[in-house]
Amino acid sequence: MRVNSFWKILALATASLLVYGCGGGSSSLSPPPPPPPPPPTLTTGSADCSGGMAGDFACMGINLRQRVSLEDMQGTTGSDIWGWADDTTGNEYALMGMTNATAFVDVTDPDNPVFLGTMPTETVSSPWRDIKVYQDHAYVVADNAGQHGMQVFDLTRLRNQTAPQTFAADVVYSDFEDAHNLTINEDSGFAYAVGTNTCAGGLHIIDIRTPNNPMFAGCHASPISPDTTITHDTKCVAYQGPDTDYAGSEICASSNEDHFELADVTVKAAPVTISTRTYAQLGYVHQAWFTDDHQFVFVGDELDESNFGVPTRTHVFDVSDLDNPVYVFAYEAATNAIDHNMYVVGNLLFQANYTTGLRILEFGDLLNNELMEVAFFDTFPDSDAVDFDGAWSVYPFFPSGNIIVSDISNGLFILTAP
Repeated sequence: MRVNSFWKILALATASLLVYGCGGGSSSLSPPPPPPPPPPTLTTGSADCSGGMAGDFACMGINLRQRVSLEDMQGTTGSDIWGWADDTTGNEYALMGMTNATAFVDVTDPDNPVFLGTMPTETVSSPWRDIKVYQDHAYVVADNAGQHGMQVFDLTRLRNQTAPQTFAADVVYSDFEDAHNLTINEDSGFAYAVGTNTCAGGLHIIDIRTPNNPMFAGCHASPISPDTTITHDTKCVAYQGPDTDYAGSEICASSNEDHFELADVTVKAAPVTISTRTYAQLGYVHQAWFTDDHQFVFVGDELDESNFGVPTRTHVFDVSDLDNPVYVFAYEAATNAIDHNMYVVGNLLFQANYTTGLRILEFGDLLNNELMEVAFFDTFPDSDAVDFDGAWSVYPFFPSGNIIVSDISNGLFILTAP
């Protein structure tokens, strides 16, 4: 979402300092009291989850291997995260978005991560930086960043690096200015930028089958209020679900602020909306992700907790019939934090829920509401408030099974299950 209370708080704090610093005064006034001591540094080293804690962090079933601070990555605040597993060397890398750059960290040895450097923003700093990977290349977009475009970076350049460097993009795709988000269907070789200044804020489709030569392929804007809403995120798959009408098609599940949408993007020059849905107490449709069998879609709403005072919610749709998605139920957690990004691995749903950190849910028969929390790691011990700080995203797809999480304030977390 394009509103982050962190920045509001920072602006208010800065304004207060300016008022104090510019105000008049008298020599008879007592000097201001000394500032309070800085808070203790949060745990960075290895810490097993024992007795509900891993160092300074509340947990259940998840161990901390290492935390890399934003300062150690030459950054300010954190945003999105993705991973790259090098098929040639077997090494694993964290690619973390920060306000000023994308950081590259070798996490092959989770107890001894190696910071390899950054690729600076193409234009200006932005709190929204999104990263995805295809064919050993990283694709990076930023929102509210002027003519940033999409950076393309050959990740094989990270091989054999041992000291931090400042990297430049290999290619910059400039058919849009900035973008709020990006997804890639690795099966088809197409990228989908959303929330750009093109395509009415909908899907800006890019052919990346030649990874270092991205080419515009088409647009798709939602038929519902395209002039006032944008596509905030999308998940596109080579459809292999139960609806035989769409066998072999490329289907996108899009989160369009005020509605959820399914679209057939098989023909890139002429995508078609299949269906749209809303639900009760809709705040801001933020992100959606298919189950592996493409029968269900999990939907996250970024504002229902704050707008309606409900617990952390995950909405479940049965999309067995893509033309007629059926709302099944809303899972409600024992927390009130705002949910952000989530991803499916097998029958596990990995969620980054801002102030309550990483939450892992296990699902069974979703038609019978079988969804429950089985593990968590709270990356933001300061608070569990309904606020936009803490865990931004999680990447649970490494072959090693290691998990990486990006935290807006506390940096990169490298985690493992016992």
